[in-house]
Amino acid sequence: MPTVVYEKDGRIGRITLNRPEVMNAINTDLPRELEACVEQANDDKDVHAIVLSGAGDAFCAGYDLTAYAQNTSGKSQYGEGPWDPMQDYAFMMGNTQKFMSLWRSYKPVIAKVHGFAVAGGSDIALCCDLVVMADTAKIGYMPARVWGCPTTAMWVYRLGAEQAKRMLLTGDKIDGREAERIGLIHKAVPEADLDAEVERLAERMCTVPTNQLMMQKLMINQALDSMGLQNTQMIATLFDGITRHSPEGVNFKRRSEEMGWKQAVRERDLGTFDWTENRSINSAK
Repeated sequence: MPTVVYEKDGRIGRITLNRPEVMNAINTDLPRELEACVEQANDDKDVHAIVLSGAGDAFCAGYDLTAYAQNTSGKSQYGEGPWDPMQDYAFMMGNTQKFMSLWRSYKPVIAKVHGFAVAGGSDIALCCDLVVMADTAKIGYMPARVWGCPTTAMWVYRLGAEQAKRMLLTGDKIDGREAERIGLIHKAVPEADLDAEVERLAERMCTVPTNQLMMQKLMINQALDSMGLQNTQMIATLFDGITRHSPEGVNFKRRSEEMGWKQAVRERDLGTFDWTENRSINSAK
């Protein structure tokens, strides 16, 4: 089964993340297939707008930690041997650029978020032009607490410095209502109204000529590019590799191998584990 599905529906290209059994967690295939679907929509002169959604109970729950964090084989996606930071950077920047195909798409992209858009899933959502969330859906980058740095760096460009720091210095998740209030997303609506709200927005865009849509998007994106987006992403992607191989990152990986990634993530998000000391917060030194 493909990890990402593309369908054309009149003037709308519909891209669906398609790993519902794991809440559309990111594996090695998903970024590549996502980029291919974006390219397919852009190659179709009849498509005016793209809607990106997730199958099942969530938009995307981030990277598949069963494969990446809980893996006990001693092998990574790069093979065996010591960590090579440039090999790590090349792999992660490859994924970042595939997510950024949504940003570079000549056709505007609307992310339709239900359930969760967290960790790497928030990277995907925030690369879209507009995000519409169910008001009870959750978004956040919890690996900012340990084992991650958002490689797309979209938080600061959407929120500004202070609110981006509020999110990334806590690793908190927020619901759609809060995300709308702080300006992270376009709109939050009751989940029952999510489909209709996204359809209204997409259909409105579809009444605009494709060349007009392309020019407006390129003009706005150029402003952010001029603010140093690519350089920031280079630093963020390097830092992401470092977070996974710092002493604390290594301790998180070992904890995931020993206890399972769900337990390690629970301890990370609740703040009940000291990753530097490698012990529970409440245990004796």
